[in-house]
This record gives sequence, C-alpha cells and structure tokens, in this order.
Amino acid sequence: MKKSPLLIIFVTVFLDLVGFGIVLPLLPFYAQNFGATALVIGLLSTSFSLMQFLFAPLWGRISDRIGRRPIILLGLLGSSVSYLIFGLASSLLILFISRICAGIAGANISTAQAYIADSTPPEKRAKGMGLIGAAYGLGFIFGPAIGGVLSRYALNLPPLVASALAFGNFIGALFLLPESLQPENRTSHSHRGLNFVRMKRALQHPQLGIFLSLCFCQPRGNVRLDDPKALRLQCS
Repeated sequence: MKKSPLLIIFVTVFLDLVGFGIVLPLLPFYAQNFGATALVIGLLSTSFSLMQFLFAPLWGRISDRIGRRPIILLGLLGSSVSYLIFGLASSLLILFISRICAGIAGANISTAQAYIADSTPPEKRAKGMGLIGAAYGLGFIFGPAIGGVLSRYALNLPPLVASALAFGNFIGALFLLPESLQPENRTSHSHRGLNFVRMKRALQHPQLGIFLSLCFCQPRGNVRLDDPKALRLQCS
C-alpha cells in the first residue's frame, strides 16, 4: 500500500525537530566546558538563526528550480553532519562551525512547507500546513526529554545520537519521500538568496505584513505571570 507523502513529510520533519530539540537545551552547558561566556552562548544561538534567515530564501528558490526532495535530503544530511561536529567539538570555534552548519541545513523547513503546498489542494492546504506545526510541537516535546536522559551518561552523547537520528531520517526519506514538484511546474529564476525588494513589498501588504510581524514577534523567555510588569513581548 502506497504511503501518503504528507505522512512521510510529517515524520521527516518530526524526526528533524527531535534531533534539534535533543541538542538545543544542552548548548549552554556544552559551551561552558570550553569557557564560553553568556555573550558567546548567545552568539552561538544567533549564528544558527542568522544562517536560517539567510538560507531559507535560497533553499526555497533552488527548490523551485530543481524540486523539493533534493533540498530536504540535503538538509537532513547537513543536520547529521552538523550534530556530529557538535558532538566531537574540541573548541568554541568548532562549536560555532557546527551551529552555522546546523542553521544552513535547518533552513530547509520552508521547503518542507512548500512540499505540503505542492501535495495538497487549496481547500486542504491549511490542514496540511498544520502537520508542520504538529511536528514542531512534538519534536520540542520529545527532543529535550531525550537529550536530558542521554546527558546523564555523557554530555556529548545527545548530539551524537541526534546525528545518527538525522542520518537515519535521511536514509528513510531517500527511499520513501517522493518528489512533490513536477517538472512542468518548476521555475528557472536566476536570482538567489534574499530579495529585499520583495521582502519590503511583503511587509507592506495589508494582510501578509501583519502575519509576518506576528511570526516575528512571539513570547520568549521565562515570565512571571504574577507580575504584570514582567510581561513583555520579546522579538526573536
């Protein structure tokens, strides 16, 4: 019986986020072993997000040209390599390299969303996109818990397990994930990476601009609910 591509992409994104969740809570403790200050730990997280910001449009545009499947597979393999570098890191420089590689590889989540859009009719697209959100939530539930249990045995064990999980995810997707974008629907744009003109137009759009702003601004950090002054909106 042929498996639904939506189920396959859900499992793929879920396992990808589990690996991310395994490593993320351990990053401050891991970096402190190399003498990292709070500022350096913050920069480690920033390097990951910055690479995602820069490469998500690039991967999206390339996937419009060559298909979604190669970009998703490349991201999974890249995640496996980045976690392996993380687990074997011997200095802060290597940690930065691993987080930069992880950010570049993790920028393919937007390609997974495009995969959903390719595979669903308009009336079912919102339901399909909800699968990505569900995969995110479940990944962040199970990932940190698994990382916490594994860290009791060795601090570098969680990233090594995350690397193995990402590689297994890559092998599974290699054989099970079909291409969603047919050749006749592919584009041949020569522009790559960020397009600030289009970004400006999107932010100025009455509905889309509000949506993008809401995605950019979200509650973060520990907040004391009993202190109204402590409630604040942090932008990520």
